[in-house]
Amino acid sequence: MLSGASARPGLPARQAAFAGAYHFVDKTLMIVELEVWKLRRDPTELITRAVQPMLWLLLFGEVFNRLKVIPTGNRPYLDFMAPGILAQSVLFVAIFYGISAIWERDLGVVHKLMVTPTPRSALVLGKALSASVRGLSQAVIIYALALVLGVGVDWSPLAILGVLILVLIGAALFSTFSLIIATIVKTRERFMGIGQVLTMPLFFASNAIYPLAIMPQWMQVISKVNPLSYEVDGIRALMLSGGTSGFGLVTDFAVLLAIAAVLVALAGRLYPRLVT
Repeated sequence: MLSGASARPGLPARQAAFAGAYHFVDKTLMIVELEVWKLRRDPTELITRAVQPMLWLLLFGEVFNRLKVIPTGNRPYLDFMAPGILAQSVLFVAIFYGISAIWERDLGVVHKLMVTPTPRSALVLGKALSASVRGLSQAVIIYALALVLGVGVDWSPLAILGVLILVLIGAALFSTFSLIIATIVKTRERFMGIGQVLTMPLFFASNAIYPLAIMPQWMQVISKVNPLSYEVDGIRALMLSGGTSGFGLVTDFAVLLAIAAVLVALAGRLYPRLVT
């Protein structure tokens, strides 16, 4: 990959800005390439991650689809649940992504990255985008299961593209949040404990497996400030045939993008704390 150009005194302001933007994008993609290379060398993580969504859809989903105890309108519960399980599987992949940063710190990789001219935010964004690649693998698995189980999926290219974009943003958001936690706790044991504590509230205090309407009022408030709810809402509207968004698709995308941008900026400032 070509090394990024660096802005030099005397260059016109527009050329300097372009050179800076090119440098940032180039370094970000370089981090993504390194992370994807590691995944290609050991793809077992993707295989093991496929088990959990399969269990949710094949066991939990099929049982509650027969019981018909959760009101989902005219839509089968399995259809309602499938987008939520997609968002959940992406969350579970991303929320533990920060532990890799702790491993890299212990192996000395972070120290080497910190002495390079790569912007800290480019390091964070590159890792977030590589987590998104893992999230895309979950989307492939859920779509395949949905096809086998007869879920009413909207197979139009535009709808699938929208779902993939939401998966990318959601994975980047939660993996960056995970990285922030890693810069604070700094040890694998504490990170694993906090990660396990956070995943369940994020998942169950969302609209992933039941609609907002049946939640207690206090839980609805929590769900509306939970970014996972907006990811689920957007995926459900785009993934399902005739799906609608409770918050509005523009709101779903805007909220997720805004939170992701804030977290990337914050993680970029905190990332050097990994080595202190």
